[in-house]
Amino acid sequence: MKAAVLYEPKTPLVIEDVELDDPKEGEVLVKIGAAGICRSDRHFMHGDAPIALPVVLGHEGAGTVEAVGPGVTSVRPGQQVILSFVTACGRCNSCLSGNSQVCDMHMATGPNMLDGTQRLHKGDTRIHHMGKVACFAEYAVIPEMGCVPIDMPTPMAQAALIGCCVPTGVGAVVNSARVTPGSSVAVVGCGGVGINVIMGSALANATTIIAVDLRESQLEFAMKFGATHTVNASDGDPVARVKELTGGRGADFTFEVVGASQTIKNAYDMTGKSGVCTLVGIAPFGAEAPLNAVDMVRMEKTVRGTYYGSTHARVDMPKFADLYHAGKLNLDELVVRRYTLDQINEAYDDMDKGEIGRGVIVF
Repeated sequence: MKAAVLYEPKTPLVIEDVELDDPKEGEVLVKIGAAGICRSDRHFMHGDAPIALPVVLGHEGAGTVEAVGPGVTSVRPGQQVILSFVTACGRCNSCLSGNSQVCDMHMATGPNMLDGTQRLHKGDTRIHHMGKVACFAEYAVIPEMGCVPIDMPTPMAQAALIGCCVPTGVGAVVNSARVTPGSSVAVVGCGGVGINVIMGSALANATTIIAVDLRESQLEFAMKFGATHTVNASDGDPVARVKELTGGRGADFTFEVVGASQTIKNAYDMTGKSGVCTLVGIAPFGAEAPLNAVDMVRMEKTVRGTYYGSTHARVDMPKFADLYHAGKLNLDELVVRRYTLDQINEAYDDMDKGEIGRGVIVF
């Protein structure tokens, strides 16, 4: 099959034929329908985060079950599935305590299957699986718990977004921060995930939703998805502007969706008394951010991280799909660009240029 393989950081993905082994016990073969162009994969491509190489990236995807391995009971051939890049083993301490999004076994096995091996290879060269998904390919073998079935047929491009940017963004609002009706929200970084934070805040009935970004085109785009105000961080002090828009108090809830030291500090400084600052963006490996510890205590601020929007994939993803079909999540307008797998390097170049909306590889 054809796949996009990363051999070395700071080099283009190589589109080539690779071999994919049959699914083993508890695994599923999926024909990929669509895969989102997400910045998390770019971190590995740029060398900002380590990963075993060579690797097939791609973690935001959807497809159709082609075949199942022994013991698989929750999905069947022909069924549409959304792919979860956090496979929950259901047995570790994190899973049993209700935090399957940080499954211990998933993290311990990294870009391998749950048994520590790979299904991808080219001759004798084994190839790793980003998030046990590796959906920058025509097919993927995925653990059963990483395949989330959905009942209502959903366009593949939109279904793919429910594999990452929707749960990461909307989940950060409803599962992690738990935004309350009538509250004020500031969202720092309005890419695909940030737009979903905005949509999640609108779902939670926040009344003031401030989009903060460096790009005017991105801010205009954010207004389509529920932002009530915009702040261009390249034109003045974004912290002062957010405080001005919230009567001098600062926002009740802030979200950092960039993954940079300065934007983390800005999001924290925008947070008002007794407010909650939620860190969503993945920063470069080893990055740190300066926060005012006295201010945190005296103003009773809360700073928390959220991974995958604290989403329980098999419970939450079907709900997100239902919200899309009910017209509550505007994923149709979020998908702006479509590419073939052969165009994947062009797709990431477009992301680096700051193109608005989400790009998707469609098979």
